[in-house]
Amino acid sequence: MFKVLTLNNIAVAGLRRLPRERFEVASDISSPDAIILRSHNMHDMDVPASVAAIGRAGAGTNNIPVAAMSQRGVPVFNAPGANANAVKELAIAGLLIGARNICAASDYVKSLQDSGDELNKKVEAGKKQFVGFELPGRTLGVIGLGAIGVEVANAALSLGMKVIGFDPKMTVRNAWQLSSGVQQAETLDQLFQNADAVSCHVPLVEATKGLVNRDRLALMNNGAVLINFARGGVVDNDAAIAALDSGKLHAYVCDFPTPELIAHPKVVALPHLGASTGEAEENCAIMVAENVKDYLENGNIRHSVNFPECRLPRTKSYRITIANANVPNMVGQISTCLAEAGLNIEDLLNKSAGEVAYTIVDVNDAVSDATMDKIRSIEGVLTMRNLGKPVS
Repeated sequence: MFKVLTLNNIAVAGLRRLPRERFEVASDISSPDAIILRSHNMHDMDVPASVAAIGRAGAGTNNIPVAAMSQRGVPVFNAPGANANAVKELAIAGLLIGARNICAASDYVKSLQDSGDELNKKVEAGKKQFVGFELPGRTLGVIGLGAIGVEVANAALSLGMKVIGFDPKMTVRNAWQLSSGVQQAETLDQLFQNADAVSCHVPLVEATKGLVNRDRLALMNNGAVLINFARGGVVDNDAAIAALDSGKLHAYVCDFPTPELIAHPKVVALPHLGASTGEAEENCAIMVAENVKDYLENGNIRHSVNFPECRLPRTKSYRITIANANVPNMVGQISTCLAEAGLNIEDLLNKSAGEVAYTIVDVNDAVSDATMDKIRSIEGVLTMRNLGKPVS
């Protein structure tokens, strides 16, 4: 029986993927084998030593101490792409909101206290201050061509926009999904120089902090729209406000309110609505629950932000898994320990990602506690699990 601690309300559709006969799931549970969460901040949390996996029902993992978990040999799973449609729809809505001044116009109408002919007069007189522009023929720059960025780029293209994208680490999988009509920018500066609007779809890491800054905004066409449904720190808010004041930016639509942004008349700041649809919450919960389940039961890793993809089909063999520092001769030492115990390796898969390596080993017989302890004692081994035979 595996124990799973939930730190937020997780969609029932996801929790159903954890069969009750093999999983105990609760928001208050001791010595959990795994933690599943959404937005709960784990940085100040004392993560129990029993935890073998952490799963976030969403894409970003800024609320999880990923580096510390890597040092402990604990994979952190997320749900990339599960909320892509929800965020895409909001990004496209943001383009329309910014281009057509929709929120400001709505606020104006709500402020009117008149009726009849007087109301009609004020509506007609007021609409002049909310003249916008149409999207066809305009150029959208998409920063980050992951699952969300690709959908945004394709959708904007179908609206008649010209689209230019930038992502030096774009995967082959996402490249297959990207329309051939999307142009590739060689540099970020090139993207900004050609853009009437920019939409951000990158994680917040050291390299992306303040990525949208004063110098890059200055390169954009006058009266541009900035969209940010990625992370707040990706945009330098002071630079965005200065660009709005100068007229370089026509509007800034984002999901990350601050007092300064809320106070600015050309900013539409939403309460982090990017993935806030029932469908997205279910999709994220299902994906992360399935991946945590597969890891706990079979040792397979898919969609981890700190461990390599590593999946080996189960047979009737006995399985152990080892997470270790990515240093030479680890597999050799593990194999030697198994051979000395009289165990024959029937299948083996070893993958690495950065400073972490992960190995799945299937052997012909049960692995004793003594052999497990011997492998654990190898310098560089972070964690080891004995999964035995597959669940029937």
